[in-house]
Amino acid sequence: MPDELTQEVIAVIAREQRLPVESISPESSFEELKIDSLDGVNIVFALEEKYNLTIPDDVAREMKSVRQVIDALRKQLSAASPSPA
Repeated sequence: MPDELTQEVIAVIAREQRLPVESISPESSFEELKIDSLDGVNIVFALEEKYNLTIPDDVAREMKSVRQVIDALRKQLSAASPSPA
């Protein structure tokens, strides 16, 4: 069972691309999903808005699969949240 972040990222991609959620897996590449660079920008914007954070352009440019989006977002979220004292 995918974790919550994975499910949320897949849901955002499905909504932005108007694809059925079940057609997307963490192993899906953007090429398989027919996601071009403009679509990728829209997905990044949607995720930035949802999580109230900024994904650096150089990180966004490297995203070529659902797994890379999840990993990059997880890294941004952990960097954004303060560590427990």
